[in-house]
Amino acid sequence: MSNPVLNERALGLGNLGRSRGDGQWDESLQWAPPVPGETGLDDGPVSTWDRGVMTVSGTASATLTLILLVIASATTTWFAMGDPTVSFPGGWVIGGLVVALVAALVGTFKPRAARIAGPIYALAEGVVLGAISKVFEAEYSGIVLQAVGATMAVFVVMLLLYRSRVIRVTDRFRRVVVGATLGLVVFYLLSFVLGLFGAMPSFINSASPMGILFSVFVAGLAAFNLALDFDLIERAAEARQPAHMEWYCALGVTITLVWLYLELLRLLAKLREN
Repeated sequence: MSNPVLNERALGLGNLGRSRGDGQWDESLQWAPPVPGETGLDDGPVSTWDRGVMTVSGTASATLTLILLVIASATTTWFAMGDPTVSFPGGWVIGGLVVALVAALVGTFKPRAARIAGPIYALAEGVVLGAISKVFEAEYSGIVLQAVGATMAVFVVMLLLYRSRVIRVTDRFRRVVVGATLGLVVFYLLSFVLGLFGAMPSFINSASPMGILFSVFVAGLAAFNLALDFDLIERAAEARQPAHMEWYCALGVTITLVWLYLELLRLLAKLREN
């Protein structure tokens, strides 16, 4: 559920995490592309340098492309499905999840393949979102449009807060958000195991005050992960990472947005039950 893709080590920004002690990044530690005409000393003559460099605008274009693919796939799935009140579309969800998971893992460990893995993830995840959204819409009329609007609003607000530096992504901020996200992942895994024995914590899916607060917390955590994504993209572009990292980062942002949408959808469903 959290964003497993965007991380400093995978982007080659491990050194960028070291500050000089005054809150500023040490420019001497940043990666720079080779001078034209020079040979890379990476792993021998079989290596090829990517002459292009990553930009924020290029990453934004790649992200928009993936989001449009998610929307197109979800819309197609929505109209192709039967009545969800008759039978739950488990096959659609499981099949899409498997393909999306494989694509996300490929994009994570093979950044150069993200240009292909990203669109595959978007199309597969769109199938999942289309199926789940139609189930929720059948139960709570109008909830999907509300969730989409809320997701867009949160994205824009977080982007504005980040660009205006109202939210400053410091080392402490990163540690808190990453730690909370990893803790949430562990909690969900434990809950899944307990659920196999009929002991899953009831507040996860319940519309009780505790359940609503839990969903608010998780949705808020997803929103703060967007701030981490924005920061890492900006620093990677400043470090002049190779151009293929635009799709790698776009995949990471898309994963975060999917997580945020699902959490907001569940939160709205809980609120409807009260």
